[in-house]
Amino acid sequence: MNSEFFDAIDEIEKEKGIPKSYMLDKINQALLAAVRKDNPATAEGAVVEVDEAARMIRIYIAHPVVAEEDIVNPNLEMTVEQARLIDPKAEIGDVIRTGVETKRFGRIAAQAAKQVIIQGIREAERGLIFEEFTSKEHEILTGTVVRTDPKTGNVYIKIASSSEFTEAVLMPGERVRSEVIRDGDRLKVYVVEVRRSTRGPQVIISRTHPGLVKRLFELEVPEIYDGIVEIRSIAREAGSRTKMAVISNDPEVDAIGACVGPKGARVNNIVTELRGEKIDIVLYDDDPEKFVASALAPAEVYNVTLLEDGKSCRVIVPDNQLSLAIGKEGKNARLAAKLTGCKIDIKPASQVINDTTMNRIDLSAYLKQIDVDNEKTGADDKTDEPGEPDGK
Repeated sequence: MNSEFFDAIDEIEKEKGIPKSYMLDKINQALLAAVRKDNPATAEGAVVEVDEAARMIRIYIAHPVVAEEDIVNPNLEMTVEQARLIDPKAEIGDVIRTGVETKRFGRIAAQAAKQVIIQGIREAERGLIFEEFTSKEHEILTGTVVRTDPKTGNVYIKIASSSEFTEAVLMPGERVRSEVIRDGDRLKVYVVEVRRSTRGPQVIISRTHPGLVKRLFELEVPEIYDGIVEIRSIAREAGSRTKMAVISNDPEVDAIGACVGPKGARVNNIVTELRGEKIDIVLYDDDPEKFVASALAPAEVYNVTLLEDGKSCRVIVPDNQLSLAIGKEGKNARLAAKLTGCKIDIKPASQVINDTTMNRIDLSAYLKQIDVDNEKTGADDKTDEPGEPDGK
């Protein structure tokens, strides 16, 4: 095999990124298998040598020189007399090499060698793709929808990679139910996991994962990317509403304001990407009672009491804020509970005052506080689904 063969190997390494050493190893295996298949009687002595420096591949049969009485395989082993016909200086214990011409390979053997080489290159490509996308787990990628399987509901998205393009799969459970996806649409997706399979790496992506919202804010808000503003937790019901708790590591920077952006530009860009999903941005607080009160925004909260188990709390809200605090179908309370990791029991102020189990509470102070707050708020008649993100 001449230098043209090695030139082809160099070109494959350059175009596909497959290491030359890997390909030469696979070629070695393929040629060795072909030689053994074509020469079964001497298969044990078959040897393939790759000389990169000389840009040559040598194939030969190694014949051990043994005493005549010790011969076990006469097709492979040689006596001293036989060996000296090739090398006059041959002695017992030497090895005589006889070259093998690849042109003499049988058609089946040559085809087998070709398949091993092709398979080796394919495996190398899959390995490179797996490594590339494994490094991109939990990141956002942009791809183009190429097809939807009507039987499984899987959406296949073409994503640029080192091997030109790789197909990722968006499974039904990772799709937003209300989202209409058509062939040719460009989507931002979150890489959940990369799995090995017999058909190559399988890139599992998502449009519902809370990580998608987090990464979108990191891309949109420089303060988050730089670590000045930190996202502490996210609770999401994909396609409907998301709550996100943020905190500023710089007293001069307003965490909510940074996320919302001038005239709501930053958060609106993300809402557009999520196709209208509402986003509430609230302040995180190490004090669980303050955090729960913040998480129930846009509802106003009178009081939050953390119960003895440390995982539950009682929340008291003005009567006219009860529906807003609970939200449509319990959505606001449910998301607040996910966001804070706390079980939330919401009570209207009137029920607390009438509850006999609360007699020890200073009700006059409660009533006074309610009156003061009502004067400030003017008995607001908001609905349970805010039209704008918190902080806008």
